[in-house]
Order: sequence, then C-alpha cells, then structure tokens
Amino acid sequence: MIQQIVDLHIHSKYARACSKHLDLPTIAKTCEIRGIDIVVTGDMTHPLWFTHIERELVEVTDGIYQLSGNRSRTKFIIGTEVSVIKKDKGKTRRVHHCLYAPTISVAKKLNKKLEQDGYNLKADGRPILGMTSQELLHYVLEVDSRIKLIPAHAWTPWFGVFGSKGGYDNLQEAFGDVAHYITAIETGLSSDPLMNRMCSWLDNITLVSNSDAHSPQKIGREANILAFTTTTDIRFDTIFSIIKNGDKKKFLSTIEFFPEEGKYYFDGHADCKFSCSPLETVVYSGRCGICNKQMTIGVLNRVYELADRSMEQARQLFDTEQCIPYQSIVPLVELIALVLQKGIGTKAVQKEYTALIQEFGNEFFILQDALIADIARASNSNLATAIQQMRDKTIVCTPGYDGVFGSITLL
Repeated sequence: MIQQIVDLHIHSKYARACSKHLDLPTIAKTCEIRGIDIVVTGDMTHPLWFTHIERELVEVTDGIYQLSGNRSRTKFIIGTEVSVIKKDKGKTRRVHHCLYAPTISVAKKLNKKLEQDGYNLKADGRPILGMTSQELLHYVLEVDSRIKLIPAHAWTPWFGVFGSKGGYDNLQEAFGDVAHYITAIETGLSSDPLMNRMCSWLDNITLVSNSDAHSPQKIGREANILAFTTTTDIRFDTIFSIIKNGDKKKFLSTIEFFPEEGKYYFDGHADCKFSCSPLETVVYSGRCGICNKQMTIGVLNRVYELADRSMEQARQLFDTEQCIPYQSIVPLVELIALVLQKGIGTKAVQKEYTALIQEFGNEFFILQDALIADIARASNSNLATAIQQMRDKTIVCTPGYDGVFGSITLL
C-alpha cells in the first residue's frame, strides 16, 4: 500500500488576508518540506488564479495534477472554499464549504456558470454567493454530478455549518433533500474527532482534517493519511471514494491540531481578554465577566449543546477501534520556538528548522516517526523531549477563544 498525506483546504494569494507568496510552485515546495503528498489548489473560482492553474499544472492521472516540467512531486486536485450567505429557516446563515472539481474543465464550466449568473468571482479567492447551503449543492450538482462538497471547519462560530453564529443543528436541516450527498465534514482546528464523535448523528459521516492555510507556513497543520493500492490508483475518484466510505484500511488517520490551540475552542470576549469553559459560561449567562457584553460561544460549548454522548463514551469508540484514528501534533517550528524561547520568525528558529529538514527529509517524519534519540543527536535533548511530550499528549494548552489562538506550554 502507498501512503499519501493529503491537505484538502488551502488558499491562494488572491484570497483576502492571505500571503502574497501563495503561488503553485511555492505551495508545491512547501508541501515537500512538510511531507504533504497531495494538496488542493484552492480558490479555483478566481479568474487570475484559475489562469495560473491552467498555465502551471498538467494532469498525471484522472483528476490529479502536477507542476509542468516535472518540477515537483507534489500532486494537486482542483478545488476552492466558498462562502454562502442567505436567510434560511428564520436566520441569516453564513456558511463556508469546500468544493472539489474532478478536472480543470469541470472547474471552468462551474466558473462560467457562476459568472453568467452574476456572481463576482474577482473580488476574493473565496467567493461570496447569495445561496443557502442546500441551493449551493443543487447548483454544483447541476453543473456536474461529480463535484464534491465538504462543509468547511464545521463547528467554527461564524462560518461553520454547525457554528453558534447562524449555523444549523444538523446536516438535514442545512441540506434538506440533498443531505445524503454530504458524506464528510471538516472538523476544523478547534475540534478533533473525539469531540465530533460525541454526536451519534455524525456516525456515518467521515471526519476530515485540513489546514485552511492562509500562508505557506500553515500548509499541513492538519491533514489526512490515505492508502492506495498503486500509484495509478491515486485519482480524484479514488480519494473521494475513500473519504465517502470511511474505510479504516484506506483512511488510515487524520493529523490534528490540539483543539485547545484553535482560536475558537473556549467561549470568550477577545476585547477584554476574557475566556471561560462552557460550565463557566452558564454562570456568566453567556456574557463577558468584565464588560458584560455577549461572548462568542466557542466550539466546545456548541459540541456539548448538540452532543448525545459523553466524552468518555466517545473515547470508548476510539479505544475499541470503531473510528478512524487520529494523531495530534504541534507544528515543528512552534516547538523549536518554545525550546529556544524565541519568536517563530527569528533567524535562530528558522535555522534550526531548516537544519532538521535537511537531516530528516520532511516535517511530518520528524514529528511522527523519527527516533527521539536521533532528534536529540541532530538538535538537542530539549527539542527531543518536547516532541516526545507532543506524541504522549502531555503538553499543556491554554485554550483559544473568540479569534485568539491558544498557546502551548511544555512540561
């Protein structure tokens, strides 16, 4: 079997608040450094980015592309994130979804229809569409029934399909008569599979994890490990068949953020630097303990609200191998910065990171598979201990809230 690490949600330099360095050659090189085998192009609906896609990529197997001229081993599939905004069932719903096209020609067909229907695709790599989630799915299926839709960062307060700010309570409510086409959701940085499995109504839904990268440095902070029989089996249809079926023999695991590190894990109010757990939120009646304004209700609270299992019951599903397993990581550059007590962007941290990549080949190998003794020899015992703590899940996380990322402390 051939293992492939897959990141199905990133952006381009044409998306708002994204790095100007996000072009396809840079993305491909970054994936090699991280250990990502397959990555989505992102932003396929943006005219300038789509031109870049057509110019840079060639198809190598069905629906799988690489840089022309054999410049990189990184493989691409064609896709984007879109934002749908419309009043539905008495609430204004703002929801993000990931779309995937089986070929460049299908993506072009979708783009043409969107433009003909008056949607502005030039303003943002992540276009805003005046539709409901249900209408969007009908729309893309009419263009081509092979287009896939996966709800993005499903629990995020502002734009998640289950988010506290205008999200739905279940997939049927969101997608109606086409809900059966939704076979996977993206868990997002502030939740992990254990939290999601507290909801039995998601038992038949595959959980995928992606980076939602807005810069090259963030590519692969979450990802999926899939297995294929042969290299020619690595195709668009095969990838989404594995995801749809959730076969543990082929969907080996997801790679996760520690959810506490995500920026919407706890409830809180960023302006006052105030955060609290869901139990404390009840005490505060959902209001900031400093200014009394309404707090942003985070992912953990929303999961508890919709859950019908306890955390222990969900953990039992993983202990008895009934679910696709997952691994929690901290990006290598963060661990180096903690050990050196310097900023992530400093020369000392970047020098150490580059040296380790040169020694071991890629970041995921270092974080997941390299021998701790070898890491200590190549770097130092403190970094080796930090990586061991990460693998053992003995690091301490200060939870993120209301758009503020959480932080990691080493024991």
